[in-house]
Amino acid sequence: MTDLDKAQARDQRRVVLVTGPSGAGRSTAINVLEDLDYEVIDNIPLSILPKLLEVSGKGRPLALGLDVRNRDFSVSALIELIDGLALNTDYSASVLYLDCAAEVLSRRYSETRRRHPLAPAETAQEGIAREQDLLVPIHARADIIIDTTDMSPHELRDEIERWFSFGQHAPMAISIQSFSYKRGMPRGLDMVFDVRFLNNPYWDVALRGLNGQDEAVQRYVMSDPRYDAFFQKILELTLLLLPAYREEGKRHLSIAFGCTGGQHRSVALVENLSKALAKHDWQVSIRHREMERRQLGAPQVASRAEA
Repeated sequence: MTDLDKAQARDQRRVVLVTGPSGAGRSTAINVLEDLDYEVIDNIPLSILPKLLEVSGKGRPLALGLDVRNRDFSVSALIELIDGLALNTDYSASVLYLDCAAEVLSRRYSETRRRHPLAPAETAQEGIAREQDLLVPIHARADIIIDTTDMSPHELRDEIERWFSFGQHAPMAISIQSFSYKRGMPRGLDMVFDVRFLNNPYWDVALRGLNGQDEAVQRYVMSDPRYDAFFQKILELTLLLLPAYREEGKRHLSIAFGCTGGQHRSVALVENLSKALAKHDWQVSIRHREMERRQLGAPQVASRAEA
């Protein structure tokens, strides 16, 4: 490859066409590519795609989910799209074909009790046979074929990452938030820690109007003789679990700290844990729910102990 070819390849936008028989794992593959920071477009009419590609320009890699459920789907239209991308020097395109044995597809349809898109009034087996026959020309044009017959979703995820992550694993998203128990626990949490046992800065008049982002409040919370052992165990547990969750295929971990008012102790713990994880090269997003509510002017619940 010449230097000019290499430069051109660097400027090309990567496009992955994800297809294959229904039930073979296309949705899982699309989700993995989205986790890998591909821009994902699923089930868009084929007639619209050429115009979309004309105006989309450079940007993140693009993954297009295509199968018989696409409006106006036809094998000839898909082959025409593949040929057009091959001739377009703005794109570096590849076809990912997810295959699967008919008997396994039949079992998957039986387990989910869904109708096959090519046999809505007939048996799934008839739809599977029709679709596999229909897709023979696409199978022949595929650049990468992954047989999911004996694969678990986690194994499929690993295989997709091996082919399309440029040697990098999809980053794991970590969110840490503070909240007030008076307003209830946030939804969708993986790990929750109640820090109401720590010294409460609310009872210090000089600290009452501050929050856990202020150094004075953090020093007060950290002066509790139980703080160091508690925080160290939380950090050790989190650092133990993060790689294990990532290997298992988990892509998001949500941690929360709660106190009475969500202003002092829980905020301080969120700030300190996020900094500690950053030192271990984990990327963390933080949210302070009650502080956000105050900034938006939401009405507050009266209580003697606000934090």
